[in-house]
Amino acid sequence: MFLENKANRDKHSGWIEVITGGMFSGKTEELIRRLKRARIAGQKVEVFKPHIDIRYHESDVVSHNETSIGAVTIHSSERLLLLSSNVDVVGIDEAQFFDKELPRVCQQLANQGVRVIAAGLDMDYKGMPFGSIPQLMSIAEYVTKVHAICIRCGDLASFSHRLTANNNLIVLGEKSTYEPLCRKCFNSVKNENNLK
Repeated sequence: MFLENKANRDKHSGWIEVITGGMFSGKTEELIRRLKRARIAGQKVEVFKPHIDIRYHESDVVSHNETSIGAVTIHSSERLLLLSSNVDVVGIDEAQFFDKELPRVCQQLANQGVRVIAAGLDMDYKGMPFGSIPQLMSIAEYVTKVHAICIRCGDLASFSHRLTANNNLIVLGEKSTYEPLCRKCFNSVKNENNLK
């Protein structure tokens, strides 16, 4: 579906791809797959992640399945513009953690002829739109929504249910902190919690 051809790049504009879904759905795995294909095609690739995501590695982007790719850790989306000169592809992991300028920065990179691939959660633990992912999805040429499997019933899961009592919006965690749920199970858990 996505072409890694870099011939006549000056004649083509860039574009934005968004890979989104809930926790444990394979977003980072898909991001890494696309970035490695671009490198195989001889394209110059730069990969970025937010400074707060140090769960698996301080700088590398690492999936839950331990697939990894080297990355640069940055504090603001504006740094993408400074660190992405003369590249064909920019990869961004955990895009929901970046500041509100990320859509503008991605748009600017795409307008300069760069293929931008951003992966991130579309909803927070309450099931509400998360960060700038909804805005990124609206300006992207390609949106891929991936799904986990509901840990309770086996259906497709779109929701990331937090297992801990922490009410902070951003809580980094793994399977001990979050579980993937389908809509029915997510609503059931919410109703149970409201009755307590």
